[in-house]
Amino acid sequence: MKKISILAMALMMSFIGFSQDDEDSQKSVIQEYTPSKLLSKGQWDIKWFNNLYTQTESTFTNGREARQTFFTSTLDVFTGVSESSRFNVGLLLEFRSNVIDDRYPLEVLKFDGEKGTARSGFTSFAPAIKFNPLKNVSNFTIQTAFHIPLVDNEVEDEVFLDQKGFIFQNRFFYDYTFPSGDWQIFTELNTEYNFGKKEDSFANNSLLLTPGVFLSYFPSSKFTILALIQHQQRIDTGNDFEQDFTALGGGVKYQLTKVLNIETLYTNFVRGNNTGLGETFNIGLRALF
Repeated sequence: MKKISILAMALMMSFIGFSQDDEDSQKSVIQEYTPSKLLSKGQWDIKWFNNLYTQTESTFTNGREARQTFFTSTLDVFTGVSESSRFNVGLLLEFRSNVIDDRYPLEVLKFDGEKGTARSGFTSFAPAIKFNPLKNVSNFTIQTAFHIPLVDNEVEDEVFLDQKGFIFQNRFFYDYTFPSGDWQIFTELNTEYNFGKKEDSFANNSLLLTPGVFLSYFPSSKFTILALIQHQQRIDTGNDFEQDFTALGGGVKYQLTKVLNIETLYTNFVRGNNTGLGETFNIGLRALF
């Protein structure tokens, strides 16, 4: 009887060890489903991302300025529609809340619309597609979206809300996971052509280029630490306005469940021209099922 018990215990320990090894060998969503990865038919990817940008400095003046804070909340919904997992369709929604005149940054979340210091509302939506143009390079994808503005005026009572113009956007994604599996590099090139009446927006008739590099380290399959560098360059194509800035930052991601993960990011605008020199605080939730 004693020998049977010992044998049963040994078999149980072996099974537990095998199960743990099998679980550890499986990639989590944050490891596998980077923006470069397309969804299979019937899969859904829903991401709610919130960005709070605040500044008391800019390249337009010297010294401290009255604080301005801009909050942007986006909801991106995609689903897979092809048997080959090479084509996704989606919808992008954007909500903004801005406060000026030295108001405290978190007052953007009051959505009070106080005349002369605050504005908020849904500002744009965009139908989008995401596809893999090269069959043999599955980790290279392109996301194309057409943003339609919902704002009547960019500025009302001296408060800017969002640009009033159409945007044709293309984002190019590529990632590479190093053989160890502990490190991953992700690159993005975002291109936006802004168009509309010249008098409607400072950004109309300009081309925006935003390359970025993200380096991730995975202490475990459910947790990653990342560092990033981004540069944005606005090229004038007819509105007499050019702009650029460079931002550095970092953050973490954690896989809460098999479906849900959370991420936080911080960036600092370290240089620029015709721009604010502020910082961003970001938090996002993503569900993939």
